[in-house]
Amino acid sequence: MRQEFPNEPDSDQKYRMETDALGPKAISAEVYYGIHTARAMENFPVSGRPAHPRLIEAIAVVKKAAARVNGKLGLIPAEVAEAIEWACDKIAEGALVDQFVVDALQGGAGTSTHMNVNEVIANLAIERLGGTKGDYQLVHPLDHVNRCQSTNDVYPTALRIAAIRLLRPLSDAYASLQEALQEKEREFADVLKLGRTQLMDALPMMAGQGFGASAKAVARDRWRLYKAEERLREIHLGGTAIGTGLDAPRAYIFQVTDTLQELTGLGLARSEFPMDGTQNMDVFVEVSGLLKAAAVTLFKIAGDLRLLASGPAGGIGEYTLPAVQAGSSIMPGKVNPVMAEMAGQAAMRVIANDAAITWAAAGGQLELNAYGPLIADSLLESLEILGRAVPLFEQRCIRGIAVNEGVCREHLRRSTVLAAALVPHLGYEAAAEIAGIARREGLSVEQVAVSGGWLTAERAAAILNPLQVTKPGIPGE
Repeated sequence: MRQEFPNEPDSDQKYRMETDALGPKAISAEVYYGIHTARAMENFPVSGRPAHPRLIEAIAVVKKAAARVNGKLGLIPAEVAEAIEWACDKIAEGALVDQFVVDALQGGAGTSTHMNVNEVIANLAIERLGGTKGDYQLVHPLDHVNRCQSTNDVYPTALRIAAIRLLRPLSDAYASLQEALQEKEREFADVLKLGRTQLMDALPMMAGQGFGASAKAVARDRWRLYKAEERLREIHLGGTAIGTGLDAPRAYIFQVTDTLQELTGLGLARSEFPMDGTQNMDVFVEVSGLLKAAAVTLFKIAGDLRLLASGPAGGIGEYTLPAVQAGSSIMPGKVNPVMAEMAGQAAMRVIANDAAITWAAAGGQLELNAYGPLIADSLLESLEILGRAVPLFEQRCIRGIAVNEGVCREHLRRSTVLAAALVPHLGYEAAAEIAGIARREGLSVEQVAVSGGWLTAERAAAILNPLQVTKPGIPGE
């Protein structure tokens, strides 16, 4: 819903008057944000949700680092710097969440969210110093809180911090998922089943081998997540508006990154060419692409499990997934693979967000990309969704999977795929003929090979041993 702010105070509610370049505006005396935030709320009632809370917390820690350096260098009064740091700590702890009200999707490269944070910090600091909200002579959102800074270096730096903070638990989640898959690999190492290519019967395999292959893919995703964090560590704080560092003293530029690194412990490093950081968003495209690859792996695993658990009477039914809730409002007893479906939808969202990030990064022009808010919203959503979906999928699906050995044996018994083991011994044509006869007459490949005189019973048993065809080499040799 569009929220309007009056230009004149209402006698029924207490207001304070604030002024910007467009003129005066009445702001509720109760709120910690100010006129810039109020105008942005009127301009951008788009998605119905504010900027991601992790982004707000990250902006606050950037502001704390800047205030500390500004105070140390005498660029702002020491008591103002202390009050700003105190306010930043409150915000970084998750306080005053309801004061960060600007929509996640906005014009201006993130300026509105940035000003929302500046104003809340300023008014918190004002109260800390004994003043009342809006008394910007004490602490000014721009002259004090934003000293030596621009949206164009603060916002991308904060996005990097927020992304790294979400990446680390996601990496842990993928490590746990890999471990769960490896446990299933060991648990089902001796369970023989049909492999399938293009959904058609293929060579026999061990059920554990399938889980092992999935575990290897997840291991690669863990490496990708590590590389993603590595890409995010370079920041251009101190570059100000376009990366030239205008209005930021050299001492500030060199100290602020070190201070931010001390506050976060994230291994942050100063960019050697800050203009790159304001112009180019390719790092976020790369990180999103790595997340997309991880999402694709998750989607593949979830889809395979749904298929192998289908039925149970009319599908494949080789696996049983944990029953976590009733599946139908009309069919009693029906249980659906809801955790696999949840994981698949989470993956789809990450893939869709990657497309948005790609277009937003490509849309940047000249010295600044105006579409940072869409990049931030999409990237942090992808990280958060995966960070929630993967542990749920692991705990409520993977760890409870059972393999129906009887169904696996029956499917293998009815299949003619073992004829592939005959090719090195009898040639492709003879093996195909044996498979065709077995299929038409409902016999096993071994029965046809022996009864038709192609092989002795002893030789056929040696070649067609299902356990042998799951391993490298030529069966029977």
